[in-house]
Amino acid sequence: MRLQDLYGEGADSRAFRKRADALSALFAKEFGCAPQRWYSSSGRAEIVGNHTDHNHGKVIVAAIGCDILAAVKKREDDTVCIRSEGFPPVRFSLTQLNVVPAEYGKSVALARGVAKALCDRGYTLGGFDAVTESTIFRGAGVSSSAAFEVLVCEIFNDLYLGGKLGKVDKAIVSQFAENVYFGKPCGLLDQTGIALGGINEVDFCDPASPVIENLAPPAGYTLVITNTGGSHAALTEHYAAIKTEMRQVAAFFGKEVLREVPYDVFFGAVASMRAAGISERAILRAFHFFEENERVDAAARALKTGDVPAFLAAVGASGVSSLNCLQNCYVPGSSEQPVTLALHMSERIIRDGAVRVHGGGFAGTVLAYLNENEAASYAAQMGKVFGEENVFTAPVRLYGTVRIDPAAL
Repeated sequence: MRLQDLYGEGADSRAFRKRADALSALFAKEFGCAPQRWYSSSGRAEIVGNHTDHNHGKVIVAAIGCDILAAVKKREDDTVCIRSEGFPPVRFSLTQLNVVPAEYGKSVALARGVAKALCDRGYTLGGFDAVTESTIFRGAGVSSSAAFEVLVCEIFNDLYLGGKLGKVDKAIVSQFAENVYFGKPCGLLDQTGIALGGINEVDFCDPASPVIENLAPPAGYTLVITNTGGSHAALTEHYAAIKTEMRQVAAFFGKEVLREVPYDVFFGAVASMRAAGISERAILRAFHFFEENERVDAAARALKTGDVPAFLAAVGASGVSSLNCLQNCYVPGSSEQPVTLALHMSERIIRDGAVRVHGGGFAGTVLAYLNENEAASYAAQMGKVFGEENVFTAPVRLYGTVRIDPAAL
């Protein structure tokens, strides 16, 4: 493993060493000894496939070169203790794994939920001490919560399970923690992209056994992500409404999820759905689901054949559909619309590329896939509006959540 496999070809070895040394010193300060093992868990970029996973749809997702870095030491008791910069400390006993409603939305809920899911699978766990530091924008659409979940899962997997847990299993365990313990009704996209590493097309027709195909990113093009300054922290009800409304449409046809409904049957029943009281927004969101799956397939075919214009067209069309049909580019009724502003600006700056809302939407980030010769100019112009520190190139990362050896990188 090379440093570049985690952080891209422009990885700065000095900066990484400084970061690891600081984390090691903090671990010694917190726990009075040196860490034994190190782990890295990345952010993720949703390339195409916005809000389709929770209805068993298709996505293209990539792990990217920002991460949570963790220094860890095994404990001899059943206590999990995690110190994370910028967060309250996490501490709980593995003998107390019931849901704690007061922990909804907190990091401790994610860790406790991961432990519960693993114990329910029959695994025997033990405690650990950890100190973490993150370069993932929190609450801004690159999945800091999923990165933390999968990180905790891999620490348990490596320390106590002998690495038995597969990548998809780690994603499923982590999703359980976020849904049940954290209180966010997410699909499986975030956790899967982070667990897998690389760039992949994932079909969630059967979420317990998704179909995964690794893809090669387009040569000469790069991702640039802009954090527009909005936070996802208070938007759970809006995310939940998308899933609820899509499933309301599915229920009209006697199905649980939209993937079980043929598109032509859905299309032919639009008038009947309206007459039955299903909202136009719900119907539009269902249109997005069906058409987004087709865009995922088109983008994957384009990557396989090297047809970059067709790939970019699919990415751009996804963004238009998210704005017009999914309607997750701004909070309903709010005059604060940083994502929409960033999209509109991007469309006028980018010459060879595409832009779309990134992740859950309503606030947070936009993703541009553009010719690498444009990246610096684009980032500079977006930085003038949203802050230079909020615009970053996001190289595709080869590895998912993984144990690392900082001394060897």
